[in-house]
Amino acid sequence: MSPCATPPLTPRYRLPTRTSLPAELAGSRRELRFRKQHPVGPFVADFYCPAAKIVIEIDGAVHNERQDVDGRRDAYLRSLGLTVIRVPAAEVLADPEGVADGLYRLCESVAGPSTTQPDG
Repeated sequence: MSPCATPPLTPRYRLPTRTSLPAELAGSRRELRFRKQHPVGPFVADFYCPAAKIVIEIDGAVHNERQDVDGRRDAYLRSLGLTVIRVPAAEVLADPEGVADGLYRLCESVAGPSTTQPDG
């Protein structure tokens, strides 16, 4: 392989992805559930906790350039009675377990500790 060639995408070359946060949220040993890539109207939320009515968005660098679009999206979601939480991707990559724990505690404080999950 030439020095300028792109290395193959083997596990040691793969960039970290959001999969660690879904694993932390899905693997939760608690009562609340989180939906990944959940459709809400014309948008798709990164994560959604139906019991707390909280949308969780993981923001990478591209979001710095599209704050106006994100603002309109957030306004739409809020008009549906949803709370939008934005988390920088760098925080998720640095500490997925800590971020998941904080998100869980936030959702639990809104929904209550023993909540039956609604369908919506």
